[in-house]
Amino acid sequence: MSMIALRYRLDYDGFCLDVAADIPEQGVTGIFGASGSGKTTLLRCIAGLEPTTDSTPVHKRRIGYVFQQPQLFPHMDVEANIRYGMKRSRGNAADMSEVVRLLDIDGLLSRHPATLSGGEAQRVAIARAICQSPRLVLMDEPLSAVDESRKDRLLPYLDRVRDELRLPIIYVSHDIDEVCRFCDHLVVLDNGQVVASGDLQTVLSRTDLPQLGGANTGVVIDATVASYDAGFDLTTLNVDGAQVYVPGQVSGEQVRLRIAANDVSLVREQPIATSVLNVFAARVSEVEPEGAATALIRLAVGNATLLSRITRKSVHDLGIAPGDELYAQVKSVTIRR
Repeated sequence: MSMIALRYRLDYDGFCLDVAADIPEQGVTGIFGASGSGKTTLLRCIAGLEPTTDSTPVHKRRIGYVFQQPQLFPHMDVEANIRYGMKRSRGNAADMSEVVRLLDIDGLLSRHPATLSGGEAQRVAIARAICQSPRLVLMDEPLSAVDESRKDRLLPYLDRVRDELRLPIIYVSHDIDEVCRFCDHLVVLDNGQVVASGDLQTVLSRTDLPQLGGANTGVVIDATVASYDAGFDLTTLNVDGAQVYVPGQVSGEQVRLRIAANDVSLVREQPIATSVLNVFAARVSEVEPEGAATALIRLAVGNATLLSRITRKSVHDLGIAPGDELYAQVKSVTIRR
């Protein structure tokens, strides 16, 4: 797979961005980290908006940039805003009608930005960026300005952009759920430095990164849709030979599951009568003390990995050690894609 080399160093008073990472030229790379870690500064370097050793002019980079706030021209209607982006494409403009269909904004073309909702305006901003026919799209927390319900409605449009246009995207976020939902590769920043870079599943399963601790600790697992039981409103998914049950009817063939470490409990013997539907035979790979009270247990379920956060007292009382055969009870499974 072809790679994009990110090599940037930028010194400010009290802050230094020093990034050296290679990311895939395909799919979506997430840039994750706390506020102030350098995520937006890195995007601005890539776009040519910060002074770096890369002297390529901004207009020659063919990069589409989607900002946190939709930066639309208020005096232009939606169609004129999109066509303005196409003028910068130097003859390589994308098919506007296809992009409008993809983002479902055909009914908005004659309206002005002041009349749009936050989600509608962001879809227009994405369309304008795409219609420049960019080689790379940068998205700087594009969902941060919309509420949760609008965010859930916007994410499928981002899926369409990723899956149908197949443009490489670099996606900045501090929301682990967005990262799990949308990204394939993950770069974790801390104080301007890259502390982790790799495929999403591998990076998220690490237990040594404070940025992925607490409520962020968990794994992402790919699954296939097997069947739907209308009587109980449950979908059965296949994960490496094991079955996972999730509420509701899940569309599509391939989905992505997010399982938080806080939602995985452990038992020595297979439960006979339990309300937890998802129980898996698991082997302990690692026991990692997390603090005074808790520990993280890395588990192998077939070829998949689970993480479980339990108390150190439970580790002691159950005598948990690497190599042990246990049963993992998964209390909650969230569909992310």
